[in-house]
Amino acid sequence: MPSRGRSALRRIAARGITARGTAMVLGAATAVITGLAAAPAVQASPTAAGALRWTPCDDPAQPGAECATLSVPVDWAQPDGPRLDLAVARRAATDPGARVGSMVFGPGGPGDSGVERVVRGVSRFSPEVRRRFDIVSFDPRGVGGSNPVACSGDLLAERPSPELKSQADFDATMAYNRRLRADCRARTGPVFDHLDTAQTVRDLDALRTALGERKLTFHGSSYGTLLGAQYAETYPRRVRAMVLESVLDHSVPTARAFLRAEAAAAEDSFQEFVKWCEGATDCALHGRDVRAVWQGLLARAGRGELEDPAKPGTSLSSSDLVNKIAFRKFYRADHAGLATAVAGMDAGKPLPASPTSIAPLPPATPVFCSDWQLPVRDYREYASLVAMMNKTAPDLPHLLPIHVVAACLGAPTANPQHRLDAHGAPPVLVSNALHDPATGYPWAVSVARQLGRSGVLLTYEGHGSVTSGPCMEDTVDTYLTDLAVPPRGTRCPAPMKG
Repeated sequence: MPSRGRSALRRIAARGITARGTAMVLGAATAVITGLAAAPAVQASPTAAGALRWTPCDDPAQPGAECATLSVPVDWAQPDGPRLDLAVARRAATDPGARVGSMVFGPGGPGDSGVERVVRGVSRFSPEVRRRFDIVSFDPRGVGGSNPVACSGDLLAERPSPELKSQADFDATMAYNRRLRADCRARTGPVFDHLDTAQTVRDLDALRTALGERKLTFHGSSYGTLLGAQYAETYPRRVRAMVLESVLDHSVPTARAFLRAEAAAAEDSFQEFVKWCEGATDCALHGRDVRAVWQGLLARAGRGELEDPAKPGTSLSSSDLVNKIAFRKFYRADHAGLATAVAGMDAGKPLPASPTSIAPLPPATPVFCSDWQLPVRDYREYASLVAMMNKTAPDLPHLLPIHVVAACLGAPTANPQHRLDAHGAPPVLVSNALHDPATGYPWAVSVARQLGRSGVLLTYEGHGSVTSGPCMEDTVDTYLTDLAVPPRGTRCPAPMKG
């Protein structure tokens, strides 16, 4: 997607199997780290070689976005070594006379393309933010147009089921993970071993320099909050303003604590869905036992009898029912849409029973594994983690985080968890919904506390990862444009909708 290629979205698709974003944010893991657990020794990022050279992005259907590339070291510990080009995009402030500067958006996933976000439009930001700021984002290393992770499609399709039944299954998964890492490393190149967020923090500071900004204005969402928080920790005095929305807590000390938190957040969203259906006459399941209907669908999916609504005639696995149907609707706070989908599947005729396939994880998984240390000793421990998740979220078995734990078994972790220390940072706005299925509210409370005097928690009394409505918009806008910090304890109601 860089300017010199002028091949924007096409170049992303052409690099084989590239790192793409997952629908959910993927969480945290073991051992609180002593000492500096992240980046190489903190030093100023070298000035970019010349200004960014902007040209129109190659997407005539979405005019107005400009694209460029930024050259950075593959390994910031060796700044004179091999380099890679990061894909960058921006949309200029709509009122140049009122422009404050550039605001960098940190994309989620891991695996989401910040360039695609900008090219396809920046409607997630308010008209006031679009008026006052150039909206800039980038594809993090290993993603999209920035040396994407590439792996064998055939090997990805061979991924063993995360529903391990024995120590032999556990050992086979470890062996498969080793084979896959070797394949992806060979196809991706040297950057494969330098995908962690501590490296991306240095990329972000190089982007700030190339944009000509003395201090960074940043808005991170979901996985992008890890990038923002670690930037504030690494360069606290280079932050102008920072919004962390739908927050990951990178201090969660163990795989068990991480999985319990993820399961609790997802189950909370299911319970909120059931509660809404009981009270909303426009719910397609109103007046029925929603849990019983749902459990019936899970049973049919487990037998291979449930039809995939997106692929008529093919079966939908119980894992995909949970993660691709329910979870995505929770993420968008679309209770009505989920009720309609569940009612439709329930009314459909059962398919002949057949085995269901395991959907491959995106190649962005190595980014996650490099940030989260999730060791599991053996099958017995793994089985106990699954049992704990099923007890915590009885309505949502097979949640994606346990799949990712399985995919990370044996992987090295360059940037393991640790508590934040951002002493000297200005106020950071930590924003979260009370009912977020992926980044639960307790994580935001924890991150705000770790930030100490710098952490200002803004609570959205709604559902999903969406934080909308005039209260949220005005509070965030005023903070970003005028650096006016809301009173501690500020809470915003959700708009009235299903």
